[in-house]
Amino acid sequence: KKVAFDILKLYAKREKLKGYIYPEDGPWQDELEESFPYQPTPDQITAVNEIKSDMESDKPMDRLVCGDVGFGKTEVAVRAIFKAITSGKQVILLTPTTILAQQHWKTISNRFSPYPINVSLLNRFVKQKEKIKIYEGLRNNKIDLVVATHQILGKDLHLKNLGLLVIDEEQRFGVKQKEKIKKIKKNIDVLTLTA
Repeated sequence: KKVAFDILKLYAKREKLKGYIYPEDGPWQDELEESFPYQPTPDQITAVNEIKSDMESDKPMDRLVCGDVGFGKTEVAVRAIFKAITSGKQVILLTPTTILAQQHWKTISNRFSPYPINVSLLNRFVKQKEKIKIYEGLRNNKIDLVVATHQILGKDLHLKNLGLLVIDEEQRFGVKQKEKIKKIKKNIDVLTLTA
């Protein structure tokens, strides 16, 4: 009951908050989207357009993208992440497993390699010294995107300019982790991916 009450309270607060209004797509966005090596499906195009519409409004986005494995949810997220970063915002991509974090980090690093975007990976295999650098980079706005497991939900999390939180497979996070996620996402845009 307490969790349900807290969620209702959070969403009531979010309804009243104003979010960041992202500008319309620029030439880099078009270039990135054209670099996708496959033909996007009609559902992907619809999802991307609706997400961009949400991001360009003054209400904090809270959108769920549902699709089976291999149906292109990652590409939908990549386009939203790129839009946020090229608009000057930081992004967290939260995943439930180390392997999934590694896969997303590799995919996104490859897609974003032609652009001046700093992408970091944070999981249990990252050494403490590197974790400190990542947290410092997030605090100082030097890291644009961190692809992370629940490691990111620690006490050291202070982002200078967080604009978008992408949660992959939210259903695989526990109640305590979801409580920490709720504290992150007061007036930022949230995109949740699930199968």
